[in-house]
Amino acid sequence: MGEIRHVSIDTPIEEILSILEEDAGLIIDNYLSKENVNLIKDDLRPYLEVTRHGQDEFTGFETKRVGALMARSKTCQDLALDPLINDMVDNFLGPHCENYQLHFTSAIQIGPGESSQILHRDRGLWGGYIPRRIETQFSTVWAITDFTKENGATQVVPGSHKWDKNRQPLPEEIAYAEMEAGSVFIYTGSVLHGGGTNTTRESRLGVFLHYAPGWLRQEENQYLSCPPEIAKTFSPELRSLIGYSKGGYVLGFFSDPTDEEGKLESVSPEKLFGESNDKYENLATPENLVKESTKQ
Repeated sequence: MGEIRHVSIDTPIEEILSILEEDAGLIIDNYLSKENVNLIKDDLRPYLEVTRHGQDEFTGFETKRVGALMARSKTCQDLALDPLINDMVDNFLGPHCENYQLHFTSAIQIGPGESSQILHRDRGLWGGYIPRRIETQFSTVWAITDFTKENGATQVVPGSHKWDKNRQPLPEEIAYAEMEAGSVFIYTGSVLHGGGTNTTRESRLGVFLHYAPGWLRQEENQYLSCPPEIAKTFSPELRSLIGYSKGGYVLGFFSDPTDEEGKLESVSPEKLFGESNDKYENLATPENLVKESTKQ
């Protein structure tokens, strides 16, 4: 059976990134306190109780999925902004973008009797149009309950991010992200993975927070999951992370159609909340925009 490497929260970022480069997946053990794990359980319980199971084999007939986690859980907000995780994201995605964004949020509860999800690469969301040399995602799965092979721990094929896209893994090449509650499984958008089979009588719950370059469309539409009337209660850092900011000189500006004074015309979304910050206001010029567009 394949093997996923485990590290501690004190492991240097350089070592973690090196493992990601080699395996495209690893586990950081015991990252969260029991208190935070229980807070997340409490936040999610009312939504999981009313959410229906999936309607196809991919989403899982015995699996529940709850999104809009930034609007529903303050503890999940803190996870999304975790300084160490964001430092890793910045180093991992940074070579291919000016900034990154929160791409996807979901609490996924795999129930008893669920079958294995088909192995897939998350980068397939964009239809194969992005060159493989550009990594599209830095993904985290936070274990809110223990993950075991028996209860549906995520399947992953270490090293498959370097394979030919049509190669299928042998059974002995598949590993399982087994970890205790409070640990986090980190993987990339190019590695083969999928939910596991749950042969137990208990459900397995994980919180999925994925990050992507700021120039890609997000899988979860954060502007609908967290519309302005909700996002206004967030910190400026969280609003920026979910997309209420520009991703470049003119990437992601907005104009307020109700503005009759010309104050909100072609400005950064941050202005919507009365913020004056726009890091691209003085750092970029039209000349640099043209220059960047000619790079190969």
